[in-house]
Amino acid sequence: MTNSAKRKILGAILAGGQSRRFGSDKAQALYEGQRLIDRVAASLTKQTDALVVLGRVEPGFTCLPDRPEPNMGPLGGVCAALHYAQGHGFEAVLAAPCDVPNLPTDLLDTLEGKAAAIIQSQPAVGYWPVSLAISLEEYLLRGERRIYNFAEQVGARQMSLDPQLMNINEVGDLPG
Repeated sequence: MTNSAKRKILGAILAGGQSRRFGSDKAQALYEGQRLIDRVAASLTKQTDALVVLGRVEPGFTCLPDRPEPNMGPLGGVCAALHYAQGHGFEAVLAAPCDVPNLPTDLLDTLEGKAAAIIQSQPAVGYWPVSLAISLEEYLLRGERRIYNFAEQVGARQMSLDPQLMNINEVGDLPG
């Protein structure tokens, strides 16, 4: 039995971006016949106890706005998820953006630990203990937005994955 089997983990999909480079709503884009957001949801659902979508309203999901205010980037979504998790008895958040269609179903096993962890090549993919909720909100209220800086500040581990995660920023990034 892994540690994750004993802990209550919230899955969180970061989906508040404006998809400027993509040219349309990339969460709705298809990869291998499935919407990008649904692929990420399927992966996170297999390894977490509940799932939220951050930064947008997406039918069929529990949705949360960024915190402490809209349009704060990925960390605004993570902050919202951490506060929600804290108020609902979760111990940590496993977060991933909606544009990573090859998110592994064993990501939690890779990232979980006592400290936060991010993927070096995709820092929006991370594991965040709820104990970081207040410090992240304070960081954002100071006008800070950089994931790497916050990760360093809280002693997050930087991990790598093989194969590397896809990052769909433009239509041309979709294979086939």
